[in-house]
Amino acid sequence: MTTPTADRPGWRLLVLVPAVLACLSMIGPFSIDTPFPAFAEMEDALDTSAAQLQLVVTVYLASFAVMSVLHGPISDAVGRRPVMVVSLTVYVAASVACAFAPSLAWLLVGRAVQGLSAGGATIVSRTVIRDLFTGATAQRLMSRVAVIFGIAPAIGPIVGGLVLQLGEWPLVFVFQAGLGVALILAVVVLLPETHPRERRTSLRVGAVVGGLAAVARRPAFHRLAWSTALIFGAQFLYIGGAAIFVVDVLGQGELDFWKLFVPMIGCMMVGSWICGRAAGRITARRLTSIGCTTAFVGGVVGVLVAASPGADELPWAVVGVSLLALGNGITYPTMQLLLLDLFPERLGAVVSMSSFLALVLNAVTAVAVTPHLEGSALGFATAALIGVAAGQLCWAWHCAIEDRDVAVVDSGADREPVELL
Repeated sequence: MTTPTADRPGWRLLVLVPAVLACLSMIGPFSIDTPFPAFAEMEDALDTSAAQLQLVVTVYLASFAVMSVLHGPISDAVGRRPVMVVSLTVYVAASVACAFAPSLAWLLVGRAVQGLSAGGATIVSRTVIRDLFTGATAQRLMSRVAVIFGIAPAIGPIVGGLVLQLGEWPLVFVFQAGLGVALILAVVVLLPETHPRERRTSLRVGAVVGGLAAVARRPAFHRLAWSTALIFGAQFLYIGGAAIFVVDVLGQGELDFWKLFVPMIGCMMVGSWICGRAAGRITARRLTSIGCTTAFVGGVVGVLVAASPGADELPWAVVGVSLLALGNGITYPTMQLLLLDLFPERLGAVVSMSSFLALVLNAVTAVAVTPHLEGSALGFATAALIGVAAGQLCWAWHCAIEDRDVAVVDSGADREPVELL
């Protein structure tokens, strides 16, 4: 197998494997809001209310967050492929159960199992690139995977709406099951095992908990993880609240989600492309700072536009969040690699912990923030700006501590240097 130190990685590792990983990374976020366009139909079919149907998202996010803590450490112990194959198999079964749900309670159970299993593909796939590569190559490949990961929840409602044109609401979950089957085949046929036995950790409960605790105790992890979670969470505010923003704020129809998501997707893809092209030319720190600043500018523009007359008119209503997405596209890949470099021997645990923090933040936002934005463009824009500003403060804090520690080392102080990251 090609290793991270190989001079010229093969076509399979540079093209096929990243393509598979990109698809695997999307399954979790893609499943969040694919059912959105079917909510009106589900409300009648399941004899429930629009408010109760929000649990379809909340239950999924909560269960995803709970299990996300374990997927990574388990993959550190038993390998990447077994975790992905088993979790995808459970995901397929849960999707089929959702399709045949006769009641909201049944549907919520299916969504909970979907959430518990989807992270096996989404979380573990991010560790594979770092298993194989380092440096500029890892940054380029991570940026490609980040494009799909970032746009997955944005294209979910679009795909859901298209599927809904072919049949009734259960077809959305049948589609998810089919996607799961396709990904299982891709893992089995195309994806090598990248975590050799000699590098694996123990599966004992004490070892798993100890590994997670070691990650959680490191201050640098929290600075980077919270910076990523807060900045991406600002964008997710629009994704998770798309049904409110598109229909209530913009006054569009149930098939008009693309008017929000297409510019958002396009800008995030451009940002990730910039990140990939800059690999080896601009340092990860400088590139991350550029991305954070771009996202912050997007937040400010969003508030200014929302406070102006015609704030609910297109295309102006989506300019701010599109700039925010551009910044996320630049920042997300480098942030992920900086996090993974903290614990090269526990890549799965790092991804699990950072994903858990982000998911908890998104779930809390969906339950405690989005419903109280009063269906206004200014409410969405203000909340997004607060999130971006908080994330940028975490990044600035991290850079300041890094500079301080470098200064201590350069001054020749008579003490052990503090770890830089």
